[in-house]
Amino acid sequence: MNTQEEVNYQRIAKAIDYIKTHFKNQPNLDEVAEKVNLSPFHFQRLFTEWAGVSPKKFLQYVSVNHAKSLLQTEQANLFDVAFETGLSGTSRLHDLFVNIEGMTPAEYKNGGIELTINYSFSATHFGNLLTASTAKGICYMAFYEDKPSAFTLLKAKFPNAKYVEKLDGLQQNASFIFQKDWSKLNEVKLHLKGTDFQLKVWETLLKIPMGKLSTYGKLANEIGNPNASRAVGTAIGSNPIAFLIPCHRVIQSSGTFGGYMWGNTRKTAIIGWEQAFVSG
Repeated sequence: MNTQEEVNYQRIAKAIDYIKTHFKNQPNLDEVAEKVNLSPFHFQRLFTEWAGVSPKKFLQYVSVNHAKSLLQTEQANLFDVAFETGLSGTSRLHDLFVNIEGMTPAEYKNGGIELTINYSFSATHFGNLLTASTAKGICYMAFYEDKPSAFTLLKAKFPNAKYVEKLDGLQQNASFIFQKDWSKLNEVKLHLKGTDFQLKVWETLLKIPMGKLSTYGKLANEIGNPNASRAVGTAIGSNPIAFLIPCHRVIQSSGTFGGYMWGNTRKTAIIGWEQAFVSG
């Protein structure tokens, strides 16, 4: 059975999809509320509770023009900016430190035969989430619609590992990223399977501040290979850690949000929520 949080996200996702599709017409509150079968009053309240801002303000955050303005206001070196965010409703700032450790060549090649992987299912603001961890850190995090299919995709990453359905401390710590109070969030460690190039791209993604956006071309420049935009896009598309490695913050240079492994509507929701989060 869905939790209330999941039900609310599905309602909000439907509204966001409508806003994203019709943003050029700047749909008003009544119009969007009607599309999700809620009264304007209840829709306004639910949306504000979920995103921290009104639907009207959120519409601004997900519009192409706003995305373009975010891209244009970045400094020459986007990643000199500290990764920081303000707690909603306060002026305090917290840094999120995420460290990546690449798997050894043996772990990479043998499908994790010596690894024991704990995994758990949870509900978040943005839908259901499967999180998995080794003794060294989080190795996989993905939104899902169906549990068996989600677990099958995880096993494909590490076909020879031993799996235990267990919520451990590493997973619990990582889950605090979805809360508006980050005071309990400690350093997050990731234990990832990837090529040197992929790891470099994923590490660069971590330097995009919350509430900011980048492009494939900018990322290619940051890693010192300006002609590698397509390869960067491929590496982003193979990112095994949803949300924590923020591939959702990479959009097309035109300002349109583009694709996302876990769904375009979810990408739009996350971008808008983060904008609301840092502006709250």
